[in-house]
Amino acid sequence: MNFADLIDGANTLVWSLPLVGLLLLAGLYFSVRTLFLQVRCIPDMLAQLRKGEASPDGTSSFQSLMMSLAGRVGMGNIGGVATAIALGGPGAVFWMWLIAFLGAATSFIECTLGQIYKEKDVDTGEYRGGPAYYIEKAYKHTSAGPAFLVYAIVFAIVTVIAMCFFLPGVQANGMASAVYNAWNVPHWLTAVTVVILLAFIIIGGVKRIAHFAVVVVPVMAVLYIIAALVVFFVNFDQIGHVFGTIFSSAFGAHAVFGAIVGKAIEMGVKRGLYSNEAGQGTGPHAAAAAEVSHPAKQGFAQSFAVYIDTLFVCTATAFLIISTDMYKVFTPDESAVIYQGAIDPATDYGPEFAQAGFETVFSGLGPTFVALALLFFAFTTIVAYYYMAEVNLTYLARWIPNALLRRALVRALQGLILFAVVFGAVGTTGQAWALGDIGVGAMAWLNVVAIIILQVPALKAFKDYHEQKKQGLDPQFDPRKLGIKNADFWEMRADGLIRPGGQGDIQSVKDAG
Repeated sequence: MNFADLIDGANTLVWSLPLVGLLLLAGLYFSVRTLFLQVRCIPDMLAQLRKGEASPDGTSSFQSLMMSLAGRVGMGNIGGVATAIALGGPGAVFWMWLIAFLGAATSFIECTLGQIYKEKDVDTGEYRGGPAYYIEKAYKHTSAGPAFLVYAIVFAIVTVIAMCFFLPGVQANGMASAVYNAWNVPHWLTAVTVVILLAFIIIGGVKRIAHFAVVVVPVMAVLYIIAALVVFFVNFDQIGHVFGTIFSSAFGAHAVFGAIVGKAIEMGVKRGLYSNEAGQGTGPHAAAAAEVSHPAKQGFAQSFAVYIDTLFVCTATAFLIISTDMYKVFTPDESAVIYQGAIDPATDYGPEFAQAGFETVFSGLGPTFVALALLFFAFTTIVAYYYMAEVNLTYLARWIPNALLRRALVRALQGLILFAVVFGAVGTTGQAWALGDIGVGAMAWLNVVAIIILQVPALKAFKDYHEQKKQGLDPQFDPRKLGIKNADFWEMRADGLIRPGGQGDIQSVKDAG
């Protein structure tokens, strides 16, 4: 068995039918438990984005949202949508929508948990949090505490590996492929350029990452959507065809794509999760960095990120590709093409679908525009990956008393992700996606099971938020009133030891033991 066979085998094992079902059922369950907050709480989502505040130690809700979107909006929004259509047909887009709608509730739960159990880094003073933190702390006071600690350590290790090696390769490969297709620039040269820019950003820490994301993410997303809207209006007569094809393909009614409806579901869920990351456990890292007065506030903000990513950006890409007929669809084993659109048969699937689609409207500019968009999309995603890897390394390094050694580990982590970018940029597309899927799937398995077990504190915070709102209050969080234990940061904040705005002396890692 060679390396490629090993990767394919691991990918098949991780992305089995149980994981697809688990993600869908978890999203449905949390939607029902919260009475479909993703619909009725949209005003709360929007309000939080307007009112959030930053502090010396934390980011604003908007900055945190942009950091989260930096991780979500990337290769998955262009190449991922194209791959889903190529391997699952247009019906895969419907399942991407569904996993996003249900995933908004899942995202609320995991990101609220990330806020409840966040801490302050003893070296930098910045807020840290995420699945490893809430897995360890939610039941730390019970006899199951040691088992959850082991679980948390496993998640942190898996996340460091996934974020610093498996996932960056997909983004780097997509950038290199798009740039080569547009300007014939060698893959290695793109890799070197990206590594230099990436090193400057990640060495600056979470605050530089947040400021970078706030500037770049909104601009790149808006420009991409505007360009896609131009295509939408140019091909306005294709609206019925596009949505008719998507829905008929999703439920097996299409004459050509009906035979691969199972693959449509698999690819829709897989690429949908890769894109919006709801349930994967990435969102809570950015959510924990936010400065808010109540954990549910950031849960709402992060739920909205799922909508922006999939329902806006991914839908724009899907309409672009299908309305211009610039795609082809393969059999499930990729041995033959069952549909050949207007695209050149020699074109590989990936960003090239979107480049060909834009080219039909912006003649001579299509490859260049998508290459530029993907450069920004994928670059900010890699930056976000590094941030999440560093958070989990920091979690693992808490038991190392020497601060210099902890700093050395961070530098080693920075070197690893820079190497992964080069490796991914010069590697093959199929291998990059397979490694990325393994990383996403492994994290999703661990995190979704965890939040199903640990959901109660998030649901209590959800209820407490609405009760305070009904009283006309700006919700403030005191975990002790809700029977939530081990939320040390929030207990100290409620006692005035940490003033609103994040300032104060807290070394919860050391003090909590």
